[in-house]
Amino acid sequence: MATRGRAAAATNAPGPRSARPLSAEPDSLFDGRLRLFQPARGAHRAGTDAVLLARLFDPVAGARLCDLGAGSGAVGLAYGLAGARVTLVEREPEMAALARRNAALNDVEAAVVETDLLAPATARNAAGLKPESQDIIVTNPPFFEGGSSSSHRPSPNALRAAAHSFGAGDLDAWIRTCAWLLRPGGQVGLIHRADALPACLAALDRRFGSVIVRPVHARPGRPAIRVLIQARKGSRAPFGLLPPLFLQGADGVPSPESAALHRGEPWPAADPA
Repeated sequence: MATRGRAAAATNAPGPRSARPLSAEPDSLFDGRLRLFQPARGAHRAGTDAVLLARLFDPVAGARLCDLGAGSGAVGLAYGLAGARVTLVEREPEMAALARRNAALNDVEAAVVETDLLAPATARNAAGLKPESQDIIVTNPPFFEGGSSSSHRPSPNALRAAAHSFGAGDLDAWIRTCAWLLRPGGQVGLIHRADALPACLAALDRRFGSVIVRPVHARPGRPAIRVLIQARKGSRAPFGLLPPLFLQGADGVPSPESAALHRGEPWPAADPA
């Protein structure tokens, strides 16, 4: 089911499908340009991963952009504020309702589609998603695939568990859905755990080319904790590895690059993503 985000009322009273506690006041991202009601602490909340993904592309005005697994809508709505035509796709009804509310709060016209991305294509079509309909897809897929990490324990919070975990083989199916939605030559951008890079590259193989990876480190001298990945559907261009992003300096202070991205500024001109 697809609805338009601006039709929702921007009030602090939770709607009938958003019964869990929310933050009392909207959180602010990008120096206050994006405001978000989010679930209370303990559920999945937008943070640095969302900020980095929201700065990955600089789409032209009117570009058709789809945020898969949108949660409260942070990433897609940031692109909507920049002029993209946004579709937010979310499986969980409570989070989809929150995405509609946040679209209204930020005066962004966004289609919100409630569907399971891993469902058959017929179900996705029925929900309002159409093949080869998008120019750009951004996604922060669940980080823990069945059997991928012996140390992972699902959260007791149902929404957080749903956002962080899925079954064995589901990452490949998730990327397959990205390819199904993108027009030929369209781009996908995703963020994932650094140790999931081989699985991500395997899922992209034969569907996407021009794969570009940027490692993300907490501090210099420490292993990467995330990878930002861009790829183009149907391209045969070679793989590229960008310089790393350090979120903090050795002193624990946010790096100038990280601070700029959190303010909503583009990647440094001398080192574009």
